[in-house]
Amino acid sequence: MTKRKIFEEVNSRSDLPPAVLPVPFQPGHNRLIKRNWLILLLLLVILTVFIGGMTRLTDSGLAITEWRPITGVIPPLNESQWVVEFEKYRQTYEYQIQNSGMSLSEFQRIYWWEWGHRQLGRLIGLVWIGGFAWFAFRGDLQGRRRLRILAVGGLIVLQGAIGWWMVQSGLTGAVVDVAPYRLAIHLGLAFTIAGLIFWEILLLSRQQHELLQARRARERSLERYAGLIIGLIVLLLLAGALVAGNDAGEAFPTWPSMNGEWFPANSFDLQPWYSNFIYNISLTHFVHRLLAYILFVSLILVWWKSRVSGTPTTKTAHNWLFAIAIAQIVLGIYTALSAATPLVAILHQVGAATLFLTAIWARFESRYPRLPVR
Repeated sequence: MTKRKIFEEVNSRSDLPPAVLPVPFQPGHNRLIKRNWLILLLLLVILTVFIGGMTRLTDSGLAITEWRPITGVIPPLNESQWVVEFEKYRQTYEYQIQNSGMSLSEFQRIYWWEWGHRQLGRLIGLVWIGGFAWFAFRGDLQGRRRLRILAVGGLIVLQGAIGWWMVQSGLTGAVVDVAPYRLAIHLGLAFTIAGLIFWEILLLSRQQHELLQARRARERSLERYAGLIIGLIVLLLLAGALVAGNDAGEAFPTWPSMNGEWFPANSFDLQPWYSNFIYNISLTHFVHRLLAYILFVSLILVWWKSRVSGTPTTKTAHNWLFAIAIAQIVLGIYTALSAATPLVAILHQVGAATLFLTAIWARFESRYPRLPVR
């Protein structure tokens, strides 16, 4: 008979069966479920951004003149209800100045774009609530992760309120569109939500011990530069929203000059002078182009610096970032030359989202480099 040690660890006994948890409660399984939930949430956010872009390009944003968070789920179900909704729209300046004479069938087309955009926003909220409630009940959301995901939920609620605040700007006063700066805030917040969700997905793609080990080898300079690139992309996105809000994309179908000028002469015609950065078609378009050039030069420098990285995945991320940036700039030029036709413009927005998420991935790989297996 073998003597037992006084301080024997229970786990050291070979005669005890290993602890086995049911599959649904395995830590790795839970991590995969959380990751898939967040991937679904991210896809819905990106889809909502694209539908929102089509809503703007088709001038559909003011088709629904009321904010009804609950009853607004149900669209008009018969002709009399359609007539009521159409009559509300006919009271707007957009109808009276821009769409006078629109038929009921034409109104229905723009109504469905705005209705679909709003329903996707509601669906995002429901998916977030359902997932958060499930994981919180299970005790599977703790510490900083719980706070980060709570912050995402708070921003989703705020986004709904900002969306209505944006629409209101087109329903009050003698204007035919929403205020460009409110459109920029609405789009900027959408990309912020997408970025936070994507970062969490990337964190869940690794084991906790892998993240801890990788962070010790973080490439701090590349991480800082990638953060700078993300900031420039956000500025470019906001400038693009101002271009869209002013219908400035179709005003200069030439490149590299802007209708024969390198800097439009009427860029500061509005008073006060600072309002030109928000409402002047020429200046907003010029700023958008200028930021694109600054971003491209910055990306060349960051990509070159990434060549000395000792981590293959970090290099790969920066290679993709540079390649997508080139494609996006070419697409941006074509968008200008085509006078921002809807299909080309929405593809340009797809490129912007892809570039933004790739920049986040590049920063993540710089912060948590995948260490070579020894």
